[in-house]
Amino acid sequence: MRRDHLAAATVVPAMTERNEPPWWQRGTVYQIYPRSFQDSDADGIGDLAGIERRLDHVASLGVDAIWLSPIFPSPMADFGYDVADYRGIEPMFGDLAAFDRLLAAIHARGLRLLLDFVPNHSSDQHPWFRASRSSRSDPKRDWYIWHDPAPDGGPPNNWISDFGGSAWEYDAATGQYYLHAFLKQQPDLNWRHPALKAAMLDVMRFWFDRGVDGFRIDVLWHIVKAAGFPDNPPNPYWRPGITERDRLIQQHSTDQPEAHAIAAEMRALADSYGADGRARVLIGEIFLPNDRHARWYGTPERPQVHLPFNFQLIENAWDAAALRRVISDYEASLPPHGWPNWVIGSHDAPRIAARIGEAQARVAAMLLLTLRGTPTLYQGDELAIGRVDIPPDRVRDPQDLRQPGIGIGRDRSRTPMPWDDSSHAGFSTVEPWLPLNPDWRTRNVAAQQDDPRSMLTLYRRLLALRRAHPALAIGDFALVDAAPDVLAYERRDGDAALRVALNLSAEPRPLPFDGEVLLSTRDGAGGGVLRADEGVVMR
Repeated sequence: MRRDHLAAATVVPAMTERNEPPWWQRGTVYQIYPRSFQDSDADGIGDLAGIERRLDHVASLGVDAIWLSPIFPSPMADFGYDVADYRGIEPMFGDLAAFDRLLAAIHARGLRLLLDFVPNHSSDQHPWFRASRSSRSDPKRDWYIWHDPAPDGGPPNNWISDFGGSAWEYDAATGQYYLHAFLKQQPDLNWRHPALKAAMLDVMRFWFDRGVDGFRIDVLWHIVKAAGFPDNPPNPYWRPGITERDRLIQQHSTDQPEAHAIAAEMRALADSYGADGRARVLIGEIFLPNDRHARWYGTPERPQVHLPFNFQLIENAWDAAALRRVISDYEASLPPHGWPNWVIGSHDAPRIAARIGEAQARVAAMLLLTLRGTPTLYQGDELAIGRVDIPPDRVRDPQDLRQPGIGIGRDRSRTPMPWDDSSHAGFSTVEPWLPLNPDWRTRNVAAQQDDPRSMLTLYRRLLALRRAHPALAIGDFALVDAAPDVLAYERRDGDAALRVALNLSAEPRPLPFDGEVLLSTRDGAGGGVLRADEGVVMR
């Protein structure tokens, strides 16, 4: 392939300088949902000791960091995203001693640990909120967002909770409403209050001092609300079957300018811990259009999060034309100092194999691990866990329970990790908190461990290839013209270039270039043709 076959205006330089990039640019993040990874104490729920027991599996993949979904004390109204103590460990998961052992074991394997920081809201059982609701005159009253009723006695405005219903809950004892963007058990914190902001930054210091390597910051774009709390405007595109929250455009309840200043303070705090040579990283959960999403990188002089999470491979159609547009538009939106990132699965999203089938999930794995940017992969996707139907009597997700029948349930992506074909898939010795994937006896880690054709082997080979070829980790990126249904691109680091071609169809397609196939998502050789559901990396 000649360089002039590159698609016009798509060459994206990896870095403005050829200095050694920080680990989080070269590296790969592996998300663990603690409740569902490994149970060590026979209660059907995963825990920290269980994670420690399975660290060799994570290390064997070739990833660089682990992100743990919330592990703090919680009443579990939203399974840990309702935090009752930001400096402790939920007893069902362990204690601080168990955490310290896990952190040491992670670092001993050359891995890093990111915690899930939940700054928008706490639990209503947090001592701060208990004090806040005790009296209008309590010193912590304004650590949360309280408002007088509307003239008719109803909520102060029309804002809708992400889980449906009003985002305001009336407190009869003090005669005011408090704001909750999610469940009523998750009251929103008031980041405009200096003492609250200082307390939350101290939480980050506490965990940095304990040795963690960074945070994934939950719903970061939510943390500041518009002054005066005006009504959100109606969404003209809403229709039945879409979540109730989306009846309104979240104009005043999210993505306020003041939130960027707070993100910059968080970044300055994280960077202050880098003097030891171990760069800390902040990954911000941001669901916004590209132009607003890119603002969360900040500026070179006042940076914000290192990586505003990019969910576009989850949210968009799975076809070559759509992906080409998504990738081009996203890359074009990045500021010069912004480093991209990609994800195809999470604890909130349907499994990639359930969404597009196992054959295309293999192609998706190759896409994730060969695009320019930091990839995050979700536990179980390395096994191609597919669709899991949750019986009505076993649904646990409050979002699904409150808005049933519209396909937003998250339990299906949170089912326990299947390790082997023993009782309860080696996850526990008792019935797990959620059902296992229906094919767990054959789709588990042990079954795929030594199978050269398995998804697990493919992930390991892709991650090894990424480590062996700097072009895949930090190289320039350029889309390549290709046949319909084929997504093709080049990764180049100096004179070293690798080319990737992904067939997103069930029919053979011509390869857009010649060369040696380093890795294919399918067995054997294609004879110069890109076979159905095949992805290849070539040089």
